Amino acid sequence: MTPREFNYLREVLHERSGIALNEERREILEGRLRPMLKTFGFASVSELTRAMMRPDGEYLRGRMAQAVTVQESYFFRDKTPFNYFGETILPRLMEAREASHAIRLWCAATATGQEPYSLAMLIAEWVPKLDGWSLDLLATDFAEDALRKARKGLYSQFEVQRGLPVSLLIKYFQKAGTGWEINPDIRAMVQFREHNLLRDDGELGVFDVIFCRNVLIYFDDATKRQVLARLALHLAKDGYLVLGAAETTTGLSDAFTAVPEAQHGVFGLSPAALAARVPKGNGGTDAGPARPAFKVAPDTAPAFAYSCR
Repeated sequence: MTPREFNYLREVLHERSGIALNEERREILEGRLRPMLKTFGFASVSELTRAMMRPDGEYLRGRMAQAVTVQESYFFRDKTPFNYFGETILPRLMEAREASHAIRLWCAATATGQEPYSLAMLIAEWVPKLDGWSLDLLATDFAEDALRKARKGLYSQFEVQRGLPVSLLIKYFQKAGTGWEINPDIRAMVQFREHNLLRDDGELGVFDVIFCRNVLIYFDDATKRQVLARLALHLAKDGYLVLGAAETTTGLSDAFTAVPEAQHGVFGLSPAALAARVPKGNGGTDAGPARPAFKVAPDTAPAFAYSCR
C-alpha cells in the first residue's frame, strides 16, 4: 500500500465511520481489508483501493468502512449501566410516562445486537408491571453484516458466555446446533435499522433513553461534537444518554450534564439545552414522530408477549 493509497483509505474511513487512523495503524488497516480481497476477487489491497477510487466504487467504499470498524459487543457489557437502567431509569420513566404508557429506547451503535437484546431481556423481566405499555426499542448500526447477524439473534457458545447470566440464557435462549438462538419474543422486541451516526436522516424522532456506548472513543474531537449535538436533538427533555464508562461530554458539548447519583457515563440534558427546547405539545414527553412500537399484550401466554401497536 502506497502512502497515497493509505491517505485515501484513511479519508474515506473518517468520512464514513468517523474513525481517525494514524500512520501507526497502517498494518491493522491492511489486515482488516484482506478478507475483502477474497470476497471481491482482488489480488492486493492496492488493487482494491484503486477500485474504490473509481466513480463506480461507492459500494466498495462503504464495505471498506464497515470492514475496518470495530464490532466489539457482548451481553450486559460493563453491567453497571444495565443495573442502573433496570433499577432506576425504567422505574422513573414508568412514573413520568404514566399518562402515555409509552417509552422509546435507542441503541445507537448496536453492532451484532447484544446490547439491545440485553435491554430487551431486562424489560421482559418487568412485563407484569408493563401490561398495556408501548415499548419502542430501536437498534441501529451502519454495518450491514453486523445488522444481519443481530436480526438472526444467533450466537456462539463463546458469545453467550461473555456477560450473559446462565439464568437468562436458560430463560431466553434455545440451543441451536453448536450455538444459541434468542427466543422469538425477545427478538421481536427490537427493531433493527441501518443508520449512520454521522448522517442524521431526521426521521428517528425523540427517545427517552439513548445508549451510545464505547463509540465516541474512536472519533476525533470534531466528530464527537457533531455526534453529541445530534444525540441531544433526539433525547427527550427528561431523558438519559448512556455513554461508555470512559466517555464524557465534558469539553465537547454544553447540551449535557452528568446525572449526579449515577456512576460514570450517564447524562441528561443541561439547563441550557432545556431552555433552548421548543415545546412539542405532546404532554411533555418530546416523543417525536410516531413510529411502530411494541405493546405488551396483557394476559397472554407465554409470560412475556409483544404485539405491534
